[in-house]
Amino acid sequence: MRIRIVGAGAMGRGIAQWAATAGHTVELCDVRTEAVTEAAGFVRSMLERAVQKGRMSAEDADAAVDRLVPLDDPWADGPDVELVVEAVREDLATKAEVFGRLEQALPASAVFATNTSSLSVTRIAAGLKDPTRLAGLHFFNPVPLMRIVEVVPGAATRPEIPPLLTALVESCGHRAVTVADTPGFLVNHAGRGLVTEALALLEETVGDPADIDRIARDVLGLRMGPFELMDLTGLDVTAAVIDSIWEGFRYEDRLRPSYLTPNRVTAGLHGRKTGRGWFPYGSEAAAPTPEAPVTGDANRPVHVVAASRAGEADAAALREALTAAGATVGSGARPSAGALVLVPVWGNTVASAVAADGLPAGRTFGVDPLPPAGRRRVLAVTPAAEPAAARDARAVLARAADGGEPFAVSVVRDTAGSVAQRLLASIVSVSASIAERALATPADIDLAVTTGLGYPVGPLAWGDRIGAARMLELHRALHATTGDPRHRPTRWVTERAALGLALTDPGTSPADCLPAGQGTSLVD
Repeated sequence: MRIRIVGAGAMGRGIAQWAATAGHTVELCDVRTEAVTEAAGFVRSMLERAVQKGRMSAEDADAAVDRLVPLDDPWADGPDVELVVEAVREDLATKAEVFGRLEQALPASAVFATNTSSLSVTRIAAGLKDPTRLAGLHFFNPVPLMRIVEVVPGAATRPEIPPLLTALVESCGHRAVTVADTPGFLVNHAGRGLVTEALALLEETVGDPADIDRIARDVLGLRMGPFELMDLTGLDVTAAVIDSIWEGFRYEDRLRPSYLTPNRVTAGLHGRKTGRGWFPYGSEAAAPTPEAPVTGDANRPVHVVAASRAGEADAAALREALTAAGATVGSGARPSAGALVLVPVWGNTVASAVAADGLPAGRTFGVDPLPPAGRRRVLAVTPAAEPAAARDARAVLARAADGGEPFAVSVVRDTAGSVAQRLLASIVSVSASIAERALATPADIDLAVTTGLGYPVGPLAWGDRIGAARMLELHRALHATTGDPRHRPTRWVTERAALGLALTDPGTSPADCLPAGQGTSLVD
């Protein structure tokens, strides 16, 4: 296939490398001739590096370079061009002008694709004489390494174009997911679950950015915490995406932005690229503050209390783990005098358990029952907690069975569900809302998020590990405890919990019950 790429910036040159390496002839062009020269040199250097690292042969690299055709004029005649991929700046008027000029220069048979990450594909196509020839083809940076591409049909896109683009992407070694033309498409939309909830936790002073990041990594198993991720992406970019998706979905509470970001963006605290974001960077930046050492009495007796009847299994599991680690765990109905009281919380607060069960406020603490991906537990303290008792509780929770590596123990403010549960609930909830709107299939949601965001498991599959019924219990508890509509259970989770279906199960639609070919899609 002969492909013309218009725009020789970071995305354009990455797409050019990807396509040329896969065997396609690539015309690379830009309104700035020097940008094309620089991009061609960059692609050549990347291929040479791949040869040095043994990832491709010198012959294959030379052949890929030969297939790269620099063009001086983006609007040159191209009778053999079959596909155009636009990768110019993210501005509707600019993209519309580019495609308008390409429509005059190239044959009607050439398919047009825009690499927009945030603009409506339908609106970009609307300026064409033939809007049916254009679709979205959203790559992620760096293109050769990020092996996921979103195929986005616009409202007018011809039905044969998305399958054609999907086949092209997958023949070149990447995975393709088909996504509705909605704000944020799929990956950026699904990614809001983590960062918006992390910002909400920070608003509530549940923990500082380093605390929340440690819990995200060591309990949930994420490669990067939400705040270091925002610093890597750039807070200016993250804030703009959050705002645009929230506005695009008509101010959906689940996607609500934080008041914390506008001032930081205005102050230039954008992250790594400015030397300071949520954390400092650069050679002169101070080293990260280490976690406080564990100094309490690890032998102080503890009593484990279930926050509800549904929490009995969590309480039993915590008793067993602490007993195996050699802790002194009480077995009576009430805690002994001076004993620490540990309450596994699931969507509720320690404070509510203190009030409901008459527990000693100064020495009662919450523990997150989510099985940690790493060696970390989370202790929640209320405003009534005795600091010395909290230090002792931290020491008890740090104990490991059979002389194993001690647990790190994060200390956070008491909040409904604690940190990891809140983050996980939001990750699952936002993706469930994408599924229930039929913006993408459950399989594509999980594929896009694991590949594009690097999560250890897809959001819906993650929810299935917990169980649909237990996830619904968590969402309902968070909603009831906080009164915040951002935690309102989705129809997707509610129905599947009631029907015994997995969250990854697309289920039966009305169209499935009609004769073949008679159904309609909600997102057509």
